[in-house]
Amino acid sequence: MTDKKNPAFVKFRSIVKRFGEVTAVNNVDIDIAEGSLVTLLGPSGCGKTTLLRMIAGLETPTEGDIFINDKRINDIPIHKRNLGMIFQNYALFPHKSIFDNVAFGLKYRSAGKDEMREKVHKALKLVRLPGVENRMPSQLSGGQQQRIALARAIIIEPDVLLMDEPLSALDENLREEMRREITNLQQEIGVTTIFVTHDQREALSMSDKIIVMNQGVKQQEGKPEEVYNHFTNHFVADFLGHPNFLQVTVDQERNGYLEVHLENGDKFLATPATEFKSGDKAEVVVRAQKLKMELKSEFNRKEGMNYLFGRISDRSYMGGEANYYVELEDKSLLHVISFVRRVPLQRNDEVYIRINPEDCRLIKN
Repeated sequence: MTDKKNPAFVKFRSIVKRFGEVTAVNNVDIDIAEGSLVTLLGPSGCGKTTLLRMIAGLETPTEGDIFINDKRINDIPIHKRNLGMIFQNYALFPHKSIFDNVAFGLKYRSAGKDEMREKVHKALKLVRLPGVENRMPSQLSGGQQQRIALARAIIIEPDVLLMDEPLSALDENLREEMRREITNLQQEIGVTTIFVTHDQREALSMSDKIIVMNQGVKQQEGKPEEVYNHFTNHFVADFLGHPNFLQVTVDQERNGYLEVHLENGDKFLATPATEFKSGDKAEVVVRAQKLKMELKSEFNRKEGMNYLFGRISDRSYMGGEANYYVELEDKSLLHVISFVRRVPLQRNDEVYIRINPEDCRLIKN
C-alpha cells in the first residue's frame, strides 16, 4: 500500500510471468514510493528476481503492466528505461580501468570529457573510493569492487536503482559494512531502489518496506517491524526470524487475551485475534529471542505468564548469546536464543520457559 503523501513511483499491476507451463510470478501488485528502498524477500525460485528482470527489461510480463512515474514501460527498450543495475557478481569489465568502468553508462548519453571526468570523480567520492580511477578491478578487494559497481549504477542518475543479491559474494563482515554503505548512500541521493535478497537480516536492516514472496505470490508487505512482528501466515513467520510453532485449540477470551490449550491440555494466553472463535484450531507463534529460561531449582511463577517445562537437549555457544533446544514433555523441541548467563546452562538441565502473552501471536493453521 502507498499513502497519499508518498504516491507510487513504481507500480506492478496484475503481473504474471510464465515460462512454458511454469508460473514464476502470479498476479502480483506492488506500489513503491518515490525515494524509498523496497526489498523483495524470499527463497530461491520465489519470483523476486523475475520481477526485477521484468522492470529491467530483461524479461517481458506474460500479463499485466509495469509503470515508472506513471509511464508504462512494458514496451520500452532496456537502454531507454534509465535504470541503474547492480548484480551479485559486480559485472565489472576486467580489462577496463575503474574510470572506464564507472563512466561506461555516460558514453551512451553523449557526455563530454570534462562532464564525464567530473561525474566519475563525484560518484567515486560518494562511494568513498576517490582517487582509484586509474586502477584495474583486479587491484581492488571484493568490497571495493562492489562500491565501483554502485558508482557505475548511480552515475547516470537513474530513475530506479535495481540490486539483485548484491552482497551475497561478500564475507559476513563486509556484508554488514556494505549494508550500511548502501543504506546511507540511498538516503543521501534519494534514488528509488528495489533490492532483491533471500537474507532476512539484509531486508530487516535496510528496507523502508519489505515484500515477502513465495512460489510467485506476494505473501505480505509492510515496514520491517510490521512484517516481523505481525506476520499474516505460517510462511512469513517461518521465513523471518527464529519462530516456534505450538499447535493449539482456541477456548475463550480472558483478561484481554485469547485463552487456548495445547495438545497436552496446558492452558496458554495469546494476543487477541478477532478472526478466531472457540474451538478453532490454530498455531501460536513465538520468536526464539522472546523466550526466557529459568532453572527448575530457581523457578518462581509469575501471574499472567505462560510456562512450559522441559529439559535442554542441545546448546550451541555463540559468544554473548547461545542457541538452546529444549525438549518439552511431549518430546517436541523449542528453540531459545538467550544471553549467556554467568554460569551457563548445560545439556540435561531441567528448565521452565516463561513466555509473555504479548509475544504469542495466533495464526491459522
